[in-house]
Amino acid sequence: MTETLPETPEESTRELPPVEAEQVTEATRVTEAVDDTDDDAAPFRPGIGGWIARGLIWALLAWVVFALPGNILSPFELGVSDVGHASKAAIFAIIGLSLNVLIGYTGTISLGHQAFVGVGAFVSAYVVVDMGLEFWVAVPIAAAVGGLQAALLGAISLRLTGLYFALVTLAYGLFAEETLFGITAFTGGEGGKNVPRPLGFEDDYTFYYLCLAFLAAVLWVDWRLMRSKGGRALQALRENPRVASSYGINVKAYTLMAFVVSGIFASIGGALLAQQSTFLVPKTFSFQLALIFILMTVVGGLRNRVGVVIGSVVFALLEEGTLVHLLHLEGILDSTIGLPAEFFGLVIGPILLLLTITLYPGGIGQQIAPIAQWLRGRKFDIHAGKVTEVEVTDVRA
Repeated sequence: MTETLPETPEESTRELPPVEAEQVTEATRVTEAVDDTDDDAAPFRPGIGGWIARGLIWALLAWVVFALPGNILSPFELGVSDVGHASKAAIFAIIGLSLNVLIGYTGTISLGHQAFVGVGAFVSAYVVVDMGLEFWVAVPIAAAVGGLQAALLGAISLRLTGLYFALVTLAYGLFAEETLFGITAFTGGEGGKNVPRPLGFEDDYTFYYLCLAFLAAVLWVDWRLMRSKGGRALQALRENPRVASSYGINVKAYTLMAFVVSGIFASIGGALLAQQSTFLVPKTFSFQLALIFILMTVVGGLRNRVGVVIGSVVFALLEEGTLVHLLHLEGILDSTIGLPAEFFGLVIGPILLLLTITLYPGGIGQQIAPIAQWLRGRKFDIHAGKVTEVEVTDVRA
């Protein structure tokens, strides 16, 4: 025997007790109201003027990145040294992304990151100069050595967490600075080592575009990583390692994976840095450089690739004194605090760090979030990307 189901809500309510009939009628009313709201709230679409404005901004950004450093369609004439600084800024962006994998994705801080960059630089120089191989062979070798040293250091020290792990990386950075980089056969010692640039990229203009290509590749790999199973695991263990472990995530294995990826990225940046400077000396990779790497990553905005890239560019230009020269601040610095332009980054860096922690916990990435959202075709929202406080899990102590 089959039952005939009622076809309308009214028929259904007639067959139910009074209380249940009122509940069904109220639920139907709420559902219809939600449906009406969904129909009225159409997704935001910019008008023709909005798309034109966005297109002009994108064109301006593309001109600044691609055309200006190469003196293409530009009323300004950039010198060789300025383009060299732009190449270094792109390399620093790669190094910032490598450190963001550790601090931003896993909440693990590294105080000896200059060691990974330095090893990548000297391995690349050794392969090119002493072994006579091409740059295109030296970069994969440097990346492999960087990943290997990160794996070995991580396997030994990942039993520790937070501050203790940071101290281990600090000790490794000092060890590399005082011991590894002092091996004359490997680094050239105090006399340094001349490093020729790859064939076809000898001048600063073409080498800048080579650095941009590597930066784009690292950005793509980082983007793909965070959309993979491993990337989701990294985000989970950053939030709470114990909870992630309870869901079957191997905390140590994925942290080691992040450490290896960070080492590979840093070594690629080091290999490019060797080619950019064309002359390597061990004292370049000091603890001061490690501090700059941390400052530019945190000020840029943890877990925000665009913010990290911008922060790295700013600190690269500060380290070279280029930004001070562009803003014509040399006389002011000399007359007030007597500070050389090259050391201005170490003064302004901590100030920016304090402002980041107190006012903009999301760093530069938080500050540009409304504009970035608008450029992607969404409605301009001044509160987009707002972070009210520094998350405890950003760096686990």
